Amino acid sequence: MSIPSAPDRPGETPSCYRHPGRETYVRCTRCHRYICPDCLRAAAVGHQCVECVRAGARTVRKPRFHLGGQQTSTTPVVTYALIALNVLVFVLQNVSADLESRLTLWSPAVANGDLYRLVTSAFLHYGVTHLLLNMLALYLVGPPLERHLGRPRFVALYALSALGGSVLVYLVSPLNAATAGASGAIFGLFGATFVVSKRLNLDVRWVAALIGINLIFTLVIPAISSQAISWQGHIGGLVTGALIALVYVDAPRERRNLIQTGVTVAVVVLLTVLIWWRTTVLLGEFGRHLGLG
Repeated sequence: MSIPSAPDRPGETPSCYRHPGRETYVRCTRCHRYICPDCLRAAAVGHQCVECVRAGARTVRKPRFHLGGQQTSTTPVVTYALIALNVLVFVLQNVSADLESRLTLWSPAVANGDLYRLVTSAFLHYGVTHLLLNMLALYLVGPPLERHLGRPRFVALYALSALGGSVLVYLVSPLNAATAGASGAIFGLFGATFVVSKRLNLDVRWVAALIGINLIFTLVIPAISSQAISWQGHIGGLVTGALIALVYVDAPRERRNLIQTGVTVAVVVLLTVLIWWRTTVLLGEFGRHLGLG
């Protein structure tokens, strides 16, 4: 880009390079061309013309509030995939006669070797309303978390939150209860949203209110109606998700991957030990009565 010289004839009034008929004595502090008030844009130092402002904007990196790893796309593909998977399983659940009974979390069956139920139960739902509420929550809080944490960490957060909810159900729920739903994972995302929002100095009152309202419903609705809600799954997922997110966002940058991976593995080991312990107790105390072992 050439720098314009002074007017050709002494005493000639300079004009705007974009609007030749407009006289002006103001120059762009970047390219030094004459600009009229309509072409003038405020800059960090002085004033710049429209073209220089656009050129500068192309060279400025957009800030990334990314707390774990690099991500080339902002499309929340994992969130969408999880929603699609939950919907697909719900359709299969309603066209199959026995899929629900074979995949729900029922403690005697888990103790008898159906460990997969601890995972598959997180993709089943009791009715359309149950599914829609969970998927709406996932659609709202999933994309920001996926963007901030990165896809691998978001997958780990969702999976461990779901498993954490299932494990608490397995540990303390009545033996005759059959549990299903993505609520444990969703509550884990709620807890993680609170932690990440605090880390980014965002307003956390809305998510705190969301968690509080859902916990109230979790505890009150079963007491005033015949509808059963698994508080164990909700609390287990909430605590697991919040703790995992806390480590993910606060790990020192120089050892971030090592610490995050180590804690993820440690949580898996802890949950595995709890599952083993509960299975041993059930087989030892109730095996004969439940037909287990």
